[in-house]
Amino acid sequence: MNKVILITGAIIGVLAIILGAFGAHGLKAHLSTDSLQTFETGVRYQMYHALFLLFIGSTSLVKSGYKSVIFYLVIVGVLLFSGSIYGLATNTLTSFNFKSIGFVTPIGGLFLIASWIVLIVNFIKL
Repeated sequence: MNKVILITGAIIGVLAIILGAFGAHGLKAHLSTDSLQTFETGVRYQMYHALFLLFIGSTSLVKSGYKSVIFYLVIVGVLLFSGSIYGLATNTLTSFNFKSIGFVTPIGGLFLIASWIVLIVNFIKL
């Protein structure tokens, strides 16, 4: 499982770098400053959680069962939170109204928060 977590963390990290560069260079002429800042929030939280997965996959301080739970919470959280933020920030560039699914952003945030809480529980039970 550690290898899967590490590979996933690295993939999420490289995608955050690519999306960050795309936002800074490719979207700059097409989005407002507020939308670009919103897009950057998605990138930032994606990168935070890529690094989080790299930590989880490389430490022996987190028990295997907790690692699995954290892994899935982070995957779902990043997809819902950062993914919906990317859609909302670029809403003016597409025909799909991402505001109609904006309710998933806080749900994704709850998944990310839950992943950290699971880590805290793991540390308490050490």
